[in-house]
Amino acid sequence: MNLLAFVSSLGHRKGPDHLALGLWGEKRAEKMLRRKGLKILGRRVRVGRHDELDLIARSGDLLVVVEVKTRSQEGLEPPRKSVTYEKQRRLSRAAVRYARRLRPKPAGIRFDIVEVIGSPGKPRPEIRHLPGAFGLNSDYRI
Repeated sequence: MNLLAFVSSLGHRKGPDHLALGLWGEKRAEKMLRRKGLKILGRRVRVGRHDELDLIARSGDLLVVVEVKTRSQEGLEPPRKSVTYEKQRRLSRAAVRYARRLRPKPAGIRFDIVEVIGSPGKPRPEIRHLPGAFGLNSDYRI
């Protein structure tokens, strides 16, 4: 039985609500980044067995890895706090693996966080873009 059939058998036709909210937020973040002039290279990109990058873009000769955090309402914790050191390490590993496959190689990697506050059906979500939110983990090199 595939995953969609299994989820449907549980009575969830669209999957769990938090997954739908996350996908919605990623689409809003992508639109905003396109308006800012970034070229989107990929969405929800799997790298290796365990790593996934929400959005990958290019800004000139920089590879931009975007972690999207979607919340239905304003939280107490800022988005930088929700991307822990371990998450930064995993994102660095995945970004370097991805960058090694690119031709021409990027001059560098920038990690951005985009926070989307809102939900489908509500007017205009609030979107916050934090460019250069953290740096490449020192364990990794392109």
